[in-house]
Amino acid sequence: MNRLVIVSNRVPAAAAATPAGGLAVALDGLMEKRGGLWFGWSGAIGNADLPATVRREGGVAYATIDLSAEEHERYYNNFANGVLWPLLHTMPELMRFDRRDARVYRAVNARMAARLEPLLRPDDLIWVHDFHLLALPAALRARGVGNPIGFFLHVPFASADVLAAAPETGALVRDMLAADLLGFQTENDLANFAAAAELFAQVTRLPGNALLVGRRRVRLGVFPVEIEPHGFAEMAERMARAPEAVRLRHSIEGQHLIMGVERLDPTKGLLQRLAGLHRLFERHPAWLGRTTMLQIAAVSRKDVASYRSLREALERAAGGLNAELAEPDWQPLRLVCRGVDRGLVAGYLRAARVGLVTPLRDGMNLVAKEFVAAQDPADPGVLVLSRFAGAAQQLDGALLVNPHDADAMADALERALAMPLAERLARWQAMWAAIAPRSPLGWGRAFVAALLRATSINAVTQRPFRTALVAEAAASAAPSIGSDLVRVEARRPPLVAAEHRPLN
Repeated sequence: MNRLVIVSNRVPAAAAATPAGGLAVALDGLMEKRGGLWFGWSGAIGNADLPATVRREGGVAYATIDLSAEEHERYYNNFANGVLWPLLHTMPELMRFDRRDARVYRAVNARMAARLEPLLRPDDLIWVHDFHLLALPAALRARGVGNPIGFFLHVPFASADVLAAAPETGALVRDMLAADLLGFQTENDLANFAAAAELFAQVTRLPGNALLVGRRRVRLGVFPVEIEPHGFAEMAERMARAPEAVRLRHSIEGQHLIMGVERLDPTKGLLQRLAGLHRLFERHPAWLGRTTMLQIAAVSRKDVASYRSLREALERAAGGLNAELAEPDWQPLRLVCRGVDRGLVAGYLRAARVGLVTPLRDGMNLVAKEFVAAQDPADPGVLVLSRFAGAAQQLDGALLVNPHDADAMADALERALAMPLAERLARWQAMWAAIAPRSPLGWGRAFVAALLRATSINAVTQRPFRTALVAEAAASAAPSIGSDLVRVEARRPPLVAAEHRPLN
């Protein structure tokens, strides 16, 4: 069996003290079952000239490198989170583009390729993840790595006209095409990428979600990220008896709970959500004193200006809402701006009558699926979900809303709060049926099978992938590459095509 090499910005073993993110939740089970190598940033600011540090836990080797202070600022804060994140979420007004940041982003991707290369084996399958590493497939090819490379984007992919707002994105689209398989969360994301590839890389679209890049075929696929629904359901039932969850229920006795959980992020629609809650109490005052909302918004990316501004605005809006509507024995909103243990969140979700998940744009949004899994099958709550979340394509039992429309959100909340049990059961059962047969392990296996199949198609025609842009990026990173690294030639082994049926 080919060894699986996962490459991501952060390595979960290096970030064990933080709440599990979507990527770690999705991949941990696959790596535990299959074993392999997980490579990425250690999370530390240190000496960028050092080789990767490798530690092993069970069948998984975790290899990490440090970033310099400048790399952390320019690659991570300024370009990845300050340009690519808002741009891919179709919020270009939040980005601040600086060519110096783009150069450091490329240099870090090139250095990651240089540190990873000596750790590779000839039969490895390489799976690169997310927007921090868009340039990595081409950087690996520039170093002569011929292993199969798959790339999966966990966030949305914006339309080509939006991407054009940042001068670097055309080159990054071409860099992504060095992979054999490119995976996306939704059909819309796939279509946007294909259109961008035609515009920026002059590729030819082929039937069956394939692109012709020179003599190579690059496969495109839709692979919605999944949760472990049965395990999360068991955890929610168990954690509902935890002292903290019991205290929450006692504190809202006689009231319905509306609950939201996410990172404090401009794409999550938090201010719009509070506006919808405010409008609920204005349009439907019967719910005053009978409903309260718990919003957990874990602070993240504190060094990014837009995130700091959002927290200030959110705290002002929350304070104003409570000051206007609260009574001595009741308040409409409880805002928690810190991380909460995932198990405890599961227990809180089980107590909620309404799950409010209203991002302005989201690749998938696993919280929506976790809310469904957490519910009591005999008395489930109702999911109010943004139509701009990838999960909306799977969870058709949710009440779908436009998060920019406060009145529509208020009406959906009122409908959810008043919904009779029979309708709640029917909607929940439809959503549970959509997620119950799926799992992160199945998602990962489907992607790996598709990568093997895509690679077998190119086995004869594949040639080393190098462009002037890639060569320039590698040359610009050369001073930071230590002399201790040994160049290895990775040749593509013979591969057997595997059956793959895309997840719909």
